[in-house]
Amino acid sequence: MPLLKVHASSELPADVLAQARALPEGAPIVVMIHGYGYAAGVEGRDPYEHIFAMEPTFNLHTAISWPRALGFDGTNPGEGLGIAFSWQSTGRLTRIYDMAEIAAQRLARLIGALNAATGRPVGIIGHSMGARVALRALRHAHAGQVARMVLLAAAEFQNRAEEAMASPAGRTCEVLNVTSRDNDLFDFLFEWGVARGRERSLGNGLTRPLRNWLDLQIDAPEVIEVLDDLGYPVAPPEKRVCHFACYMREGLFDLYRQVLRQPDRLPLPFLAEALPKAQDPRWSRLFARPRTSGFALPSFQRTAK
Repeated sequence: MPLLKVHASSELPADVLAQARALPEGAPIVVMIHGYGYAAGVEGRDPYEHIFAMEPTFNLHTAISWPRALGFDGTNPGEGLGIAFSWQSTGRLTRIYDMAEIAAQRLARLIGALNAATGRPVGIIGHSMGARVALRALRHAHAGQVARMVLLAAAEFQNRAEEAMASPAGRTCEVLNVTSRDNDLFDFLFEWGVARGRERSLGNGLTRPLRNWLDLQIDAPEVIEVLDDLGYPVAPPEKRVCHFACYMREGLFDLYRQVLRQPDRLPLPFLAEALPKAQDPRWSRLFARPRTSGFALPSFQRTAK
């Protein structure tokens, strides 16, 4: 089934719901949400030519094909439905932070329409400000409409996330919050650029534990070791500062694909029990010993399926 495109500013295309209704039983629906700095149809900014493309065409050092990495390449009728959700995210940071609320309302309508058409919940993966869109959408969705969310280097504050998780949809949704100390600079700039340093970002995890929320620090050696033992080998971090390592490092999308497509095979309580309970403090990577500078493209980019 081909990748479907949905723009936050446009009406929901009729073929989206038609193809959703035609899904085989058990086939997943996954919505992908980009972060800051994208504008559909604008050269050099179009997410459908970047992370939402089967073959990205620009800024390849920050782009892999999300649809392909998640198993939506159109080769298997039972692969499910991949939906690339785009929204206008260029401009001043504070303005885009506010605009994410509007995109979230449009996303919630999409989620509701898909749920009504199929009777099944959706999965969501979002990067940076796209994670804010995903979390805010929970406040406008209904209980049971979102099964799982994977948040990558989320540009959102702890209190806003906890508010979203207290909503009916939030209480029935499982969240994997992917953090990394190489994103510390971006978390710091986000906190000061939007809230003047008065609030803390999700790069620090939540302020209190929730049964349906798991903070996953993917650059911690102990976490990498546990994931390897579970059958998800992940390449070690290579840079001290990087906003895209949460999806560019080899092996990570193998984990995200499993989390979203077959959640029963990776129960959140099982992961929580296996993984370290605390995250490393902010800036701790600044004092880490130097790592190699080489970079390898993920296996699904090097070898065609």
